[in-house]
Amino acid sequence: MPISPARVAAFDILLRVERDDSYASELLHSSGNAGLSAADHGLATELVMGVLRWRSLLDQNIAERSSQKLTRLDPEVLTALRLAAYQLLFLDRVPERAAVHESVELVKRARKRSAVPFANAVLRKFAGAASGNAGVFAIDNAQGAAELAAFSAHPLWLVERWIREFGLETAKRVCSYDQRIPETAIRVTNATIANELQKQKIQLSPGQLLTSARRLVAGDLTATRPFREGQVMIQDEASQLVSLLVGHGANILDCCAAPGGKTRTLAERNPNASIIAMELHPHRARMLRKLVLETNVKLIVADARNLPLTARFDRILADVPCSGTGTLARNPEIKWRLKPEDLMDLQARQVSILRSAMERVSPGGRIVYSTCSLEKEENSAVVEKALSVDQSFRVLDCRLELERLRSQGELAWKDIESLTSGPYLRTIQGVHPCDGFFAAILKKI
Repeated sequence: MPISPARVAAFDILLRVERDDSYASELLHSSGNAGLSAADHGLATELVMGVLRWRSLLDQNIAERSSQKLTRLDPEVLTALRLAAYQLLFLDRVPERAAVHESVELVKRARKRSAVPFANAVLRKFAGAASGNAGVFAIDNAQGAAELAAFSAHPLWLVERWIREFGLETAKRVCSYDQRIPETAIRVTNATIANELQKQKIQLSPGQLLTSARRLVAGDLTATRPFREGQVMIQDEASQLVSLLVGHGANILDCCAAPGGKTRTLAERNPNASIIAMELHPHRARMLRKLVLETNVKLIVADARNLPLTARFDRILADVPCSGTGTLARNPEIKWRLKPEDLMDLQARQVSILRSAMERVSPGGRIVYSTCSLEKEENSAVVEKALSVDQSFRVLDCRLELERLRSQGELAWKDIESLTSGPYLRTIQGVHPCDGFFAAILKKI
Protein backbone atom coordinates (compact mmCIF):
# COMPACT_ATOMS: atom_id res chain seq x y z
CA MET A 1 0.00 0.00 0.00
CA PRO A 2 1.60 3.33 -1.05
CA ILE A 3 2.02 6.15 1.45
CA SER A 4 -0.56 8.90 1.00
CA PRO A 5 0.71 12.07 -0.73
CA ALA A 6 -0.35 14.14 2.29
CA ARG A 7 1.83 12.16 4.70
CA VAL A 8 4.78 12.15 2.33
CA ALA A 9 4.53 15.93 1.94
CA ALA A 10 4.15 16.45 5.69
CA PHE A 11 7.17 14.24 6.42
CA ASP A 12 9.37 16.02 3.89
CA ILE A 13 8.31 19.48 5.08
CA LEU A 14 8.93 18.64 8.74
CA LEU A 15 12.41 17.37 7.90
CA ARG A 16 13.23 20.57 6.02
CA VAL A 17 11.93 22.68 8.91
CA GLU A 18 14.18 20.69 11.24
CA ARG A 19 17.29 20.63 9.09
CA ASP A 20 17.21 23.88 7.12
CA ASP A 21 15.38 26.27 9.47
CA SER A 22 12.74 26.59 6.74
CA TYR A 23 9.28 27.94 7.51
CA ALA A 24 6.44 25.46 7.27
CA SER A 25 3.89 27.90 5.88
CA GLU A 26 6.19 28.79 2.99
CA LEU A 27 6.92 25.14 2.19
CA LEU A 28 3.24 24.22 2.32
CA HIS A 29 2.49 26.83 -0.35
CA SER A 30 5.60 26.24 -2.44
CA SER A 31 5.53 25.02 -6.02
CA GLY A 32 6.73 21.61 -4.88
CA ASN A 33 3.38 20.95 -3.21
CA ALA A 34 1.20 22.62 -5.82
CA GLY A 35 0.20 19.22 -7.21
CA LEU A 36 -1.51 18.08 -4.02
CA SER A 37 -5.28 17.80 -4.17
CA ALA A 38 -7.26 20.11 -1.91
CA ALA A 39 -7.93 17.23 0.49
CA ASP A 40 -4.28 16.14 0.60
CA HIS A 41 -3.07 19.72 1.05
CA GLY A 42 -5.51 20.17 3.90
CA LEU A 43 -4.32 17.00 5.64
CA ALA A 44 -0.64 17.86 5.06
CA THR A 45 -1.24 21.30 6.60
CA GLU A 46 -3.02 19.75 9.59
CA LEU A 47 -0.20 17.27 10.16
CA VAL A 48 2.67 19.73 9.76
CA MET A 49 1.20 22.48 11.90
CA GLY A 50 -0.15 20.02 14.47
CA VAL A 51 3.25 18.36 14.95
CA LEU A 52 4.98 21.74 15.25
CA ARG A 53 2.41 23.17 17.68
CA TRP A 54 2.46 20.14 20.00
CA ARG A 55 6.03 18.92 19.51
CA SER A 56 7.13 18.84 23.15
CA LEU A 57 3.99 17.00 24.20
CA LEU A 58 4.38 14.50 21.37
CA ASP A 59 8.00 13.94 22.36
CA GLN A 60 6.97 13.35 25.94
CA ASN A 61 4.48 10.68 24.85
CA ILE A 62 7.03 9.05 22.53
CA ALA A 63 9.73 9.08 25.22
CA GLU A 64 7.39 7.29 27.65
CA ARG A 65 7.06 4.46 25.12
CA SER A 66 10.61 4.41 23.78
CA SER A 67 13.49 2.17 24.82
CA GLN A 68 15.93 4.80 23.49
CA LYS A 69 16.49 8.44 24.31
CA LEU A 70 14.97 10.68 21.67
CA THR A 71 18.26 12.54 21.25
CA ARG A 72 19.78 9.33 19.88
CA LEU A 73 17.15 8.87 17.18
CA ASP A 74 17.78 9.83 13.56
CA PRO A 75 15.71 12.88 12.54
CA GLU A 76 13.81 10.79 9.98
CA VAL A 77 12.76 8.25 12.61
CA LEU A 78 11.73 10.86 15.17
CA THR A 79 9.78 12.80 12.55
CA ALA A 80 7.86 9.69 11.51
CA LEU A 81 7.08 8.92 15.17
CA ARG A 82 5.87 12.47 15.77
CA LEU A 83 3.58 12.27 12.75
CA ALA A 84 2.04 9.04 13.98
CA ALA A 85 1.76 10.28 17.58
CA TYR A 86 -0.02 13.45 16.48
CA GLN A 87 -2.56 11.47 14.47
CA LEU A 88 -3.13 8.94 17.24
CA LEU A 89 -3.47 11.51 20.01
CA PHE A 90 -5.25 14.35 18.24
CA LEU A 91 -7.16 13.22 15.15
CA ASP A 92 -10.39 11.27 15.63
CA ARG A 93 -11.02 10.59 11.94
CA VAL A 94 -7.67 9.01 11.06
CA PRO A 95 -7.72 5.20 11.41
CA GLU A 96 -5.12 4.03 13.90
CA ARG A 97 -3.83 1.38 11.50
CA ALA A 98 -3.27 3.91 8.71
CA ALA A 99 -1.38 6.29 11.00
CA VAL A 100 0.92 3.54 12.28
CA HIS A 101 1.44 1.71 8.98
CA GLU A 102 2.24 4.81 6.91
CA SER A 103 4.61 6.23 9.51
CA VAL A 104 6.54 2.95 9.53
CA GLU A 105 6.59 3.07 5.73
CA LEU A 106 8.04 6.59 5.97
CA VAL A 107 10.90 5.17 8.02
CA LYS A 108 11.54 2.66 5.24
CA ARG A 109 11.26 5.38 2.59
CA ALA A 110 13.95 7.34 4.46
CA ARG A 111 16.22 4.27 4.18
CA LYS A 112 16.22 3.67 7.92
CA ARG A 113 15.09 0.04 7.70
CA SER A 114 17.09 -0.95 10.76
CA ALA A 115 14.80 1.33 12.80
CA VAL A 116 11.56 -0.26 11.52
CA PRO A 117 11.17 -2.79 14.39
CA PHE A 118 11.84 -0.03 16.91
CA ALA A 119 9.27 2.31 15.32
CA ASN A 120 6.71 -0.50 15.21
CA ALA A 121 7.29 -1.32 18.87
CA VAL A 122 6.91 2.31 19.97
CA LEU A 123 3.77 2.93 17.96
CA ARG A 124 2.08 -0.30 19.10
CA LYS A 125 2.25 1.09 22.63
CA PHE A 126 -0.01 3.96 21.48
CA ALA A 127 -2.83 1.45 20.85
CA GLY A 128 -6.01 2.63 22.49
CA ALA A 129 -4.68 6.11 23.23
CA ALA A 130 -7.46 8.66 23.76
CA SER A 131 -7.62 10.16 20.27
CA GLY A 132 -8.80 13.72 19.98
CA ASN A 133 -8.30 14.63 23.62
CA ALA A 134 -4.56 15.19 23.91
CA GLY A 135 -4.82 18.91 23.24
CA VAL A 136 -7.64 19.54 25.67
CA PHE A 137 -5.54 20.16 28.72
CA ALA A 138 -6.62 22.40 31.53
CA ILE A 139 -4.50 25.36 30.43
CA ASP A 140 -6.81 27.68 32.32
CA ASN A 141 -6.13 25.73 35.51
CA ALA A 142 -2.34 25.74 35.23
CA GLN A 143 -0.88 26.85 38.55
CA GLY A 144 2.41 28.18 37.30
CA ALA A 145 4.94 28.36 34.50
CA ALA A 146 5.96 24.69 34.53
CA GLU A 147 2.39 23.41 34.23
CA LEU A 148 1.47 26.00 31.62
CA ALA A 149 4.52 25.19 29.51
CA ALA A 150 3.82 21.45 29.70
CA PHE A 151 0.08 21.66 29.04
CA SER A 152 0.40 24.10 26.14
CA ALA A 153 3.59 22.74 24.54
CA HIS A 154 5.65 25.91 24.91
CA PRO A 155 9.29 26.30 26.02
CA LEU A 156 9.45 26.99 29.74
CA TRP A 157 11.72 30.00 29.35
CA LEU A 158 9.21 31.77 27.08
CA VAL A 159 6.30 31.06 29.41
CA GLU A 160 8.28 32.36 32.38
CA ARG A 161 9.01 35.59 30.49
CA TRP A 162 5.37 36.14 29.58
CA ILE A 163 4.21 35.53 33.14
CA ARG A 164 6.69 38.13 34.40
CA GLU A 165 5.68 40.62 31.70
CA PHE A 166 1.91 40.10 31.43
CA GLY A 167 0.84 37.99 34.42
CA LEU A 168 -0.25 34.35 34.57
CA GLU A 169 -3.77 34.83 33.21
CA THR A 170 -2.63 36.70 30.11
CA ALA A 171 0.16 34.16 29.56
CA LYS A 172 -2.49 31.43 29.55
CA ARG A 173 -4.45 33.29 26.90
CA VAL A 174 -1.33 33.71 24.76
CA CYS A 175 -0.45 30.02 24.99
CA SER A 176 -4.01 28.92 24.28
CA TYR A 177 -4.20 31.14 21.19
CA ASP A 178 -0.88 29.82 19.90
CA GLN A 179 -2.24 26.27 19.92
CA ARG A 180 -5.29 27.02 17.76
CA ILE A 181 -5.58 27.44 14.01
CA PRO A 182 -5.74 31.23 13.55
CA GLU A 183 -8.44 32.81 11.44
CA THR A 184 -7.50 33.97 7.96
CA ALA A 185 -7.79 37.74 7.49
CA ILE A 186 -7.57 39.78 4.29
CA ARG A 187 -7.76 43.46 3.44
CA VAL A 188 -10.64 44.38 1.09
CA THR A 189 -10.95 47.93 -0.23
CA ASN A 190 -12.34 47.10 -3.67
CA ALA A 191 -16.08 46.29 -3.85
CA THR A 192 -15.64 44.61 -7.22
CA ILE A 193 -13.15 42.11 -5.81
CA ALA A 194 -15.34 41.50 -2.78
CA ASN A 195 -18.29 40.72 -5.07
CA GLU A 196 -16.17 38.37 -7.17
CA LEU A 197 -15.06 36.47 -4.08
CA GLN A 198 -18.67 36.14 -3.01
CA LYS A 199 -19.64 34.75 -6.42
CA GLN A 200 -16.89 32.15 -6.05
CA LYS A 201 -18.49 30.97 -2.81
CA ILE A 202 -15.98 32.65 -0.53
CA GLN A 203 -17.83 33.48 2.66
CA LEU A 204 -16.38 36.41 4.61
CA SER A 205 -17.23 38.08 7.90
CA PRO A 206 -16.34 41.64 9.00
CA GLY A 207 -12.93 42.35 10.47
CA GLN A 208 -12.74 42.69 14.24
CA LEU A 209 -10.03 45.37 14.37
CA LEU A 210 -10.49 47.17 11.05
CA THR A 211 -13.45 47.98 8.84
CA SER A 212 -11.40 47.26 5.71
CA ALA A 213 -10.50 43.76 6.93
CA ARG A 214 -12.45 40.57 6.36
CA ARG A 215 -12.26 37.17 8.02
CA LEU A 216 -12.51 34.00 5.94
CA VAL A 217 -15.47 31.91 7.09
CA ALA A 218 -15.69 29.32 4.31
CA GLY A 219 -14.29 28.58 0.86
CA ASP A 220 -10.88 28.08 -0.72
CA LEU A 221 -9.49 31.59 -1.10
CA THR A 222 -6.30 30.35 -2.75
CA ALA A 223 -8.29 28.91 -5.67
CA THR A 224 -9.82 32.26 -6.65
CA ARG A 225 -8.62 34.51 -9.47
CA PRO A 226 -8.16 37.59 -7.21
CA PHE A 227 -5.83 35.61 -4.94
CA ARG A 228 -3.89 33.96 -7.77
CA GLU A 229 -3.35 37.34 -9.44
CA GLY A 230 -2.23 39.00 -6.23
CA GLN A 231 -5.28 41.25 -5.87
CA VAL A 232 -6.03 39.80 -2.45
CA MET A 233 -3.42 38.98 0.20
CA ILE A 234 -3.71 37.11 3.45
CA GLN A 235 -2.60 39.51 6.18
CA ASP A 236 -3.31 39.50 9.90
CA GLU A 237 -5.38 42.45 11.12
CA ALA A 238 -2.70 43.71 13.52
CA SER A 239 -0.25 43.79 10.61
CA GLN A 240 -2.78 45.77 8.60
CA LEU A 241 -3.22 48.18 11.51
CA VAL A 242 0.52 48.92 11.64
CA SER A 243 0.37 50.03 8.00
CA LEU A 244 -2.45 52.44 8.79
CA LEU A 245 -0.41 54.08 11.55
CA VAL A 246 2.08 55.29 8.95
CA GLY A 247 -0.53 57.71 7.64
CA HIS A 248 -0.03 59.86 4.55
CA GLY A 249 3.08 61.32 2.96
CA ALA A 250 4.66 62.39 -0.31
CA ASN A 251 7.91 60.43 0.06
CA ILE A 252 7.65 57.11 1.87
CA LEU A 253 10.24 54.46 2.68
CA ASP A 254 9.43 50.88 3.69
CA CYS A 255 12.73 49.62 5.12
CA CYS A 256 12.07 45.88 5.42
CA ALA A 257 9.26 45.43 2.96
CA ALA A 258 8.80 41.72 2.14
CA PRO A 259 6.43 39.96 1.86
CA GLY A 260 4.67 43.17 0.82
CA GLY A 261 1.34 43.44 2.60
CA LYS A 262 2.23 46.66 4.39
CA THR A 263 3.87 48.10 1.27
CA ARG A 264 0.70 47.53 -0.71
CA THR A 265 -1.41 49.27 1.92
CA LEU A 266 0.96 52.25 1.91
CA ALA A 267 0.67 52.46 -1.89
CA GLU A 268 -3.12 52.15 -1.87
CA ARG A 269 -3.48 54.89 0.75
CA ASN A 270 -0.88 57.14 -0.88
CA PRO A 271 -1.48 56.77 -4.64
CA ASN A 272 0.38 60.00 -5.48
CA ALA A 273 3.37 59.36 -3.24
CA SER A 274 6.80 58.19 -4.25
CA ILE A 275 7.37 54.95 -2.34
CA ILE A 276 10.61 53.00 -1.99
CA ALA A 277 10.32 49.41 -0.78
CA MET A 278 13.61 47.94 0.43
CA GLU A 279 14.34 44.25 0.99
CA LEU A 280 17.61 42.56 1.91
CA HIS A 281 17.05 39.17 0.28
CA PRO A 282 16.70 39.01 -3.54
CA HIS A 283 14.28 36.07 -3.54
CA ARG A 284 11.96 37.85 -1.10
CA ALA A 285 12.24 41.01 -3.19
CA ARG A 286 11.06 39.08 -6.24
CA MET A 287 8.13 37.75 -4.23
CA LEU A 288 7.26 41.29 -3.13
CA ARG A 289 7.30 42.59 -6.71
CA LYS A 290 4.77 39.95 -7.71
CA LEU A 291 2.45 40.93 -4.88
CA VAL A 292 2.78 44.71 -4.96
CA LEU A 293 1.29 45.77 -8.28
CA GLU A 294 1.15 49.52 -7.71
CA THR A 295 3.30 51.54 -10.12
CA ASN A 296 4.31 54.18 -7.56
CA VAL A 297 6.47 51.64 -5.69
CA LYS A 298 10.18 51.36 -6.52
CA LEU A 299 11.90 48.22 -5.26
CA ILE A 300 15.50 48.24 -3.97
CA VAL A 301 17.50 45.23 -2.78
CA ALA A 302 19.67 46.52 0.06
CA ASP A 303 20.45 46.27 3.77
CA ALA A 304 18.32 48.63 5.86
CA ARG A 305 21.16 48.98 8.35
CA ASN A 306 23.12 50.88 5.71
CA LEU A 307 20.57 52.70 3.59
CA PRO A 308 22.01 53.43 0.12
CA LEU A 309 19.91 56.58 -0.13
CA THR A 310 20.54 60.29 0.16
CA ALA A 311 16.89 61.35 -0.08
CA ARG A 312 14.83 62.21 2.98
CA PHE A 313 11.35 60.91 3.68
CA ASP A 314 8.35 62.27 5.50
CA ARG A 315 7.14 58.78 6.39
CA ILE A 316 9.24 55.68 7.10
CA LEU A 317 8.04 52.24 8.09
CA ALA A 318 10.65 50.10 9.88
CA ASP A 319 8.88 46.76 10.35
CA VAL A 320 12.05 45.02 11.42
CA PRO A 321 13.09 41.35 11.47
CA CYS A 322 12.27 39.97 14.91
CA SER A 323 11.76 36.81 16.94
CA GLY A 324 8.14 36.52 15.81
CA THR A 325 6.80 35.43 19.20
CA GLY A 326 3.55 37.24 18.41
CA THR A 327 2.96 34.88 15.46
CA LEU A 328 3.43 31.43 17.01
CA ALA A 329 -0.06 30.32 16.00
CA ARG A 330 1.02 30.76 12.35
CA ASN A 331 4.70 29.91 12.75
CA PRO A 332 4.93 27.36 15.59
CA GLU A 333 8.43 26.23 14.57
CA ILE A 334 9.77 29.53 15.95
CA LYS A 335 9.25 28.49 19.57
CA TRP A 336 11.51 25.45 19.16
CA ARG A 337 14.31 27.41 17.46
CA LEU A 338 14.43 30.59 19.50
CA LYS A 339 16.93 30.85 22.36
CA PRO A 340 17.08 33.54 25.08
CA GLU A 341 20.40 34.83 23.79
CA ASP A 342 18.87 35.42 20.34
CA LEU A 343 16.88 38.38 21.67
CA MET A 344 19.93 40.55 22.26
CA ASP A 345 21.37 39.64 18.86
CA LEU A 346 18.10 40.68 17.26
CA GLN A 347 18.03 43.88 19.32
CA ALA A 348 21.41 44.96 17.99
CA ARG A 349 20.18 44.57 14.43
CA GLN A 350 16.91 46.32 15.19
CA VAL A 351 18.59 49.32 16.80
CA SER A 352 20.88 49.59 13.79
CA ILE A 353 17.93 49.60 11.37
CA LEU A 354 15.99 52.16 13.41
CA ARG A 355 18.98 54.49 13.75
CA SER A 356 19.63 54.24 10.02
CA ALA A 357 16.00 55.15 9.34
CA MET A 358 16.21 58.10 11.74
CA GLU A 359 18.99 59.60 9.61
CA ARG A 360 16.70 59.75 6.59
CA VAL A 361 13.63 61.49 8.07
CA SER A 362 12.67 65.01 7.05
CA PRO A 363 11.99 67.55 9.83
CA GLY A 364 8.42 66.99 11.00
CA GLY A 365 8.45 63.50 9.44
CA ARG A 366 7.63 60.26 11.20
CA ILE A 367 8.92 56.73 11.62
CA VAL A 368 6.72 53.81 12.58
CA TYR A 369 8.91 51.17 14.22
CA SER A 370 7.18 47.79 14.52
CA THR A 371 7.69 44.11 15.30
CA CYS A 372 5.54 41.00 15.60
CA SER A 373 7.25 40.17 18.90
CA LEU A 374 6.00 40.15 22.48
CA GLU A 375 9.48 40.69 23.88
CA LYS A 376 10.39 44.08 25.37
CA GLU A 377 14.04 43.70 24.29
CA GLU A 378 12.83 44.01 20.70
CA ASN A 379 10.21 46.66 21.35
CA SER A 380 10.37 49.49 23.87
CA ALA A 381 14.04 48.78 24.66
CA VAL A 382 14.99 49.30 21.01
CA VAL A 383 13.15 52.62 20.87
CA GLU A 384 14.76 53.78 24.10
CA LYS A 385 18.26 52.87 22.91
CA ALA A 386 17.81 54.64 19.59
CA LEU A 387 16.43 57.77 21.25
CA SER A 388 19.30 57.86 23.75
CA VAL A 389 21.68 58.39 20.82
CA ASP A 390 19.54 60.79 18.76
CA GLN A 391 17.39 63.12 20.84
CA SER A 392 15.93 64.97 17.86
CA PHE A 393 12.91 62.66 17.97
CA ARG A 394 10.00 62.30 20.33
CA VAL A 395 7.60 59.40 20.74
CA LEU A 396 4.01 60.18 19.78
CA ASP A 397 1.11 58.63 21.66
CA CYS A 398 -0.43 55.91 19.51
CA ARG A 399 -3.81 56.59 21.12
CA LEU A 400 -4.09 59.78 19.10
CA GLU A 401 -3.55 57.90 15.84
CA LEU A 402 -5.97 55.16 16.86
CA GLU A 403 -8.60 57.77 17.70
CA ARG A 404 -8.01 59.37 14.29
CA LEU A 405 -8.53 56.02 12.59
CA ARG A 406 -11.70 55.52 14.62
CA SER A 407 -13.06 58.95 13.66
CA GLN A 408 -12.32 58.21 9.99
CA GLY A 409 -14.27 54.96 10.19
CA GLU A 410 -11.24 52.69 9.73
CA LEU A 411 -10.84 51.27 13.24
CA ALA A 412 -13.62 48.89 14.29
CA TRP A 413 -12.19 47.92 17.69
CA LYS A 414 -13.91 49.89 20.43
CA ASP A 415 -11.50 49.53 23.36
CA ILE A 416 -8.61 51.72 22.22
CA GLU A 417 -7.06 51.66 25.69
CA SER A 418 -6.52 47.89 25.46
CA LEU A 419 -4.50 48.34 22.26
CA THR A 420 -1.86 50.48 23.93
CA SER A 421 0.94 50.13 26.47
CA GLY A 422 2.19 53.58 27.42
CA PRO A 423 2.55 55.51 24.16
CA TYR A 424 2.95 52.31 22.12
CA LEU A 425 0.62 50.07 20.14
CA ARG A 426 0.56 46.67 21.81
CA THR A 427 -1.59 43.76 20.59
CA ILE A 428 -1.34 40.41 22.36
CA GLN A 429 -2.60 37.23 20.76
CA GLY A 430 -5.41 35.72 22.81
CA VAL A 431 -6.17 39.08 24.40
CA HIS A 432 -6.88 40.53 20.98
CA PRO A 433 -8.23 38.60 17.95
CA CYS A 434 -4.96 38.88 16.03
CA ASP A 435 -1.22 38.33 16.16
CA GLY A 436 0.93 40.03 18.77
CA PHE A 437 2.36 43.29 17.39
CA PHE A 438 4.23 46.31 18.74
CA ALA A 439 4.51 49.73 17.15
CA ALA A 440 6.02 53.06 18.13
CA ILE A 441 5.60 56.35 16.28
CA LEU A 442 8.67 58.62 16.34
CA LYS A 443 8.45 62.21 15.11
CA LYS A 444 11.46 64.22 13.95
CA ILE A 445 11.42 67.48 15.90
